[in-house]
Amino acid sequence: MKKTAIILGASGLTGGLVLQKLIEDERYDTIKLFSRSKMEGLPNKVKHFIGDLLELNQFKTDFTADEVYCCIGTTAKKTPDKTLYKKIDFGIPLAAAKLSKENNIPTFLVISAMGANKNSTVFYNKTKGEMEQKVLEQKIKKTWVLRPSLIGGERKESRRLEKIGLVIFKVIQPFFFGKLKKYKIVNAKNIAQAMIYLANTNYYADVIITSENIHKLGNNV
Repeated sequence: MKKTAIILGASGLTGGLVLQKLIEDERYDTIKLFSRSKMEGLPNKVKHFIGDLLELNQFKTDFTADEVYCCIGTTAKKTPDKTLYKKIDFGIPLAAAKLSKENNIPTFLVISAMGANKNSTVFYNKTKGEMEQKVLEQKIKKTWVLRPSLIGGERKESRRLEKIGLVIFKVIQPFFFGKLKKYKIVNAKNIAQAMIYLANTNYYADVIITSENIHKLGNNV
């Protein structure tokens, strides 16, 4: 039987790659997108639901699937207001996990970040850590949290400082070995492929997928 997948954050870099790969994947006959604006030129297997993701419960009836790919995330530059930032990076994934639990969706994958720690004094890391904790508390049967380091790939929007960081990291990456491997750039394609691999296998070695393991798992697709 073919599957249905939900994607949150399909307009972003990684979410867009998940969408592209699931469209091409014959194991899926329905892909549901939930977003605040319409994406054009999508095939019939993609069903689009438009609305405010900060009010995700409005989609409760349609929020049914075999898997949820939560690729939501913002930046301090795009969302300088910390209250709104937390509503996006903490609130949306948690709301999605709660709906998944209520609607008996057995598989939930969410992108977090390296350094996520609910006890951190750094707002970004603390927010991600708190999100992870609350998502895992939902006890969805198959849940994975992916913690990539700096994400590589061609984004639609310009992020000048991030591009500079990527250039620097690419230069020094050959020196990253041993414990430093986790700091290597993770291409968004690898993250997307790792998520799809996890959703279609009985991988139970880890719930938290670290950056170096994203590299490994991403090569299985």
